[in-house]
Amino acid sequence: MESELTLMAVHAHPDDEVLSTGGIFARYAEEGVRTVLVTCTNGEQGDGPGGVKPGEPGHDEDAVRERRLAELRDSVAHLGIEHVELLGYRDSGMVGWDANTRDDVFANIPLAQSAAKLTALMDKYRPQVLVTYDENGGYGHPDHIQAHRVAVVAAEAQRERRGLPHKLYHTAMPRSGFRAMGSLLREAGVEFDFDFDELPEDFGTPDEKITTHVDVRSYVDRKRKALAAHASQADNIFFLRLPDDLLPQVLGTEAFVRVKSDVAVPDDEDDLFAGIR
Repeated sequence: MESELTLMAVHAHPDDEVLSTGGIFARYAEEGVRTVLVTCTNGEQGDGPGGVKPGEPGHDEDAVRERRLAELRDSVAHLGIEHVELLGYRDSGMVGWDANTRDDVFANIPLAQSAAKLTALMDKYRPQVLVTYDENGGYGHPDHIQAHRVAVVAAEAQRERRGLPHKLYHTAMPRSGFRAMGSLLREAGVEFDFDFDELPEDFGTPDEKITTHVDVRSYVDRKRKALAAHASQADNIFFLRLPDDLLPQVLGTEAFVRVKSDVAVPDDEDDLFAGIR
């Protein structure tokens, strides 16, 4: 199994697999790479039927879980993901939500416990390339931060035992990309309530840190369909409101920060498997 090229990405919730890694999943699956998605939580703190928010009357976490996992199955079918592994933890919710205090939510599970489950999956699949979030989870969500921690601990354990993965990446959203998207939307007459020109200091990834840009323009339609599969969360998915003709420019490149590699890589990396194949 070690000779089989394998990509594994560790995400927090159903729907997280699409924006930052949907393109690489689709691209590498088409190239014959084995693709593995690990989803850490069941997404219970998402919107319920009719857009009912967590904490509002009628929000049924069990029903939300079942719907979101069904949507995940539809999404991965569009992206061609070969293997989906669910760690099965409960969604912790955003910072400050009531769910944060529960003992059984993902962010409060002892790190060694959840990392052991991921280590077992890495033993099973032996990925050469592992992708997850940065230390801030991309934008500070407790489950994203915990997913990062779990992935790092599991990867270190696996590297000590088997010398894998060869490469570890963080997903990245270039700050310059946000500004460019703002200009693009203004030119297209799309209304939005976010100031793309005055970004908070911790918003997005500084361009100088980004090591890798992967061209996924050929897979943008699959990403759009995968996003649309998560229909229960449509109110929270801004990109579904964009005109189709803008999507290749907005979603056609996926960026990453290479944080560890034991193989030689080119200066201008455009392939997560560069140096491996």
